[in-house]
Amino acid sequence: MRAAIESMISEFVNGHGMRQCRYRSEEKAHVQHVLTAIAVNLERIGVHLPPAPARQPRNPTALQSFLDWQHIPRPRSWRVATHPAG
Repeated sequence: MRAAIESMISEFVNGHGMRQCRYRSEEKAHVQHVLTAIAVNLERIGVHLPPAPARQPRNPTALQSFLDWQHIPRPRSWRVATHPAG
């Protein structure tokens, strides 16, 4: 039982920065500790959940369909600059 508690405290201190508090008042420090504990519990629950199903690709837009129909190559990402900045 003690080993489990010690490992939990170690996780809070080393993994979540709980050695020093961000706030000065005792009430705000308590809120920080409670919210950090909730976040750690959510992380632990997430480990046991089944993985999310693979996402299906979106349907191409009209412009993408037109480019494919015209055999015009399009970049993999539209956010990539295709011309030098200048």
